[in-house]
Amino acid sequence: MNSVKSMENVDSVNVPLLEAHDLVKRFPVRHGLTRRLAGHVRAVDGVSLRVDAGETLGLVGESGCGKSTVARLLTRLIEPTSGTVSVAGRELTTLDEQLMRPVRRDLQMIFQDPFSSLNPRQTVRQILTAPYRYQGLPPEEPVEQLLERVGLRPEHAARYPHEFSGGQAQRIGVARALALRPRLVVCDEPVSALDVSVQAQILNLLKDLQREYGLAYVFIAHDLGAVRQISTRVAVMYLGTVVETADRDTLYGSAAHPYTHALLSAVPLPDPDAERARERIVLSGDLPSPLDPPSGCPFRTRCPKAAGPCATERPALRAIASGHEVACHYPEPLPRPSSVPYTEERTS
Repeated sequence: MNSVKSMENVDSVNVPLLEAHDLVKRFPVRHGLTRRLAGHVRAVDGVSLRVDAGETLGLVGESGCGKSTVARLLTRLIEPTSGTVSVAGRELTTLDEQLMRPVRRDLQMIFQDPFSSLNPRQTVRQILTAPYRYQGLPPEEPVEQLLERVGLRPEHAARYPHEFSGGQAQRIGVARALALRPRLVVCDEPVSALDVSVQAQILNLLKDLQREYGLAYVFIAHDLGAVRQISTRVAVMYLGTVVETADRDTLYGSAAHPYTHALLSAVPLPDPDAERARERIVLSGDLPSPLDPPSGCPFRTRCPKAAGPCATERPALRAIASGHEVACHYPEPLPRPSSVPYTEERTS
């Protein structure tokens, strides 16, 4: 019987829980009745990421930058054009579905829209026991107990998805992801479709479950406030590439890439005086098309600092400090955007 390397000893051998190297995904574009190939959309263009056991990597960027495509590549819901994805040192992109099945016990996903990801014809009990049926395993714990862990009531097991609010439906999605006791959960904008108060509840739930189960997360969002609440490290994406990565406090306090500065300037500050005094960075132009990206630096068409090399040479992601990498020819860290220090606390 084929087996997959256990993930239990990841920490002891200093191997990352998840590692993606130079991921590329291109979607063909076809025109006309003959379906003539007109080009390729470069949805993901050379993304490398690392997630260690127990940490949360936040992945942020504008809509259309490729974040959700990265999520599906990491979980092998779609296949990469090139590049590799490894879990506990085991390369996944070469595994067939039979060999991937035991890996999926440790690698789960929470989707953006809870209702479209839940089968409307199944009860909550059927939805939460489906992972066990797929794996051919007995349930780890009763469905009622799993529901209580995510803040729902045992009697909810007999209901259908349409009988729940958006926040409750997302809790069902969280419960399904946790059913097999995974080590890593990829969260694809799990709170973007929810009201602000419900977002806070889901973020607090994710943090509580992380402490209880020792989970690692890849948390994808375009809301930097939500990412700040939950992340250990943050990677910023622009037009299919990672342009900056650092630990949370470094990125929010002394970002180096001009695109990151523009994103941070849109995040409201808790100090009203500081909020009124600071200058908002407004980017000119629209996000370029991934069907025909700019030459050189992908951000140069909207960057106020763009100069000669930016048009001809694509900047590589390079270290400018310990744990802080940036893809920019002219990185220039700015002062902290807020005089109020950030402290870890529960979202209210």
